[in-house]
Amino acid sequence: MMDRPARTESLTALALVASAVLTWEMTVRWLGIPIYLLPAPSRVLATLLTHGDLYLEATGVTLLEAMTGLFLGALAGCLGALALGLFPRLERGVMTLAILIKSTPLVAIAPLLTIWLGFGILPKILITALLTFFPVLVNVLSGLRAVDPALLDTLRSWHADRWELLRHVRMPNALPHLFVALKVSAPLSLIGAVVAEWTGASGGLGRTMWLAYTNLNLPFLFAAVFVLGALGIALYSLVSSLERKFIFWSGE
Repeated sequence: MMDRPARTESLTALALVASAVLTWEMTVRWLGIPIYLLPAPSRVLATLLTHGDLYLEATGVTLLEAMTGLFLGALAGCLGALALGLFPRLERGVMTLAILIKSTPLVAIAPLLTIWLGFGILPKILITALLTFFPVLVNVLSGLRAVDPALLDTLRSWHADRWELLRHVRMPNALPHLFVALKVSAPLSLIGAVVAEWTGASGGLGRTMWLAYTNLNLPFLFAAVFVLGALGIALYSLVSSLERKFIFWSGE
């Protein structure tokens, strides 16, 4: 059961979303905006209900790509941060490479990976992993280093080596930073999967959006956008729930 503040926040968020959707609906109706320019939310919802099987299948494909890529990107980011925490001299080289990857536009990488690896899910997973790797790396590394120096000096006076410091002090301190990174990376993973699907795919929400765009079928396009938005909210909420469960010492 949610406590009263949580219920109040949820109701407030729901009211804001409902107000925005209602404003959208009434604006489209009052101004008589054509459906090929901006469909009303009611028309988008009708499209979702009519073609539910299509969107359910596409959602499964995109979600599989996004979650696999998120796992691999987060794992690589954590391992990279741990390596830099243990061997600081590697930081300049690793961070330079990471920034280079981060600075390269996805729209430039995705077509190349599709050409090299085909139209399956592997290029989509790699694009998603590349997109989510950097936020995890930077945040976890920051958490590993944001430790009270007095605590480190105390443990060193007890002859704790760097592995023991990493395990008992730095890693627990980095856990909240990891969840901050995951809150950012989880919705980003959906963007990475969709962008990769635009370059060539046999299924997924990105392909659905691309086909709708090429045919100027705006209700189909907005329906996919709605599904992606709902998925992003769900993933963020899931990470927040896991954070409250595992970061029990934060007092939240």
